[in-house]
Amino acid sequence: MAKTYKGKSMSPGGGGRFAKMTASLESKGMSAESAKAIAAAAGRKKYGAKRMAEMSASGRRKAAKKK
Repeated sequence: MAKTYKGKSMSPGGGGRFAKMTASLESKGMSAESAKAIAAAAGRKKYGAKRMAEMSASGRRKAAKKK
């Protein structure tokens, strides 16, 4: 398996695993919005709300730099 997913890192906080899960759920017929909600809920269960908030903020900062 490739180490990146659509240009995102597969390490925790890199966004690759979130994107992969979202794409997988969308391929099963879910909307993009509900797929993101399910992936975020799974992440909060695994990492906790505080760590997920940190990873989300980090991703938003990285996205803002690209623009």
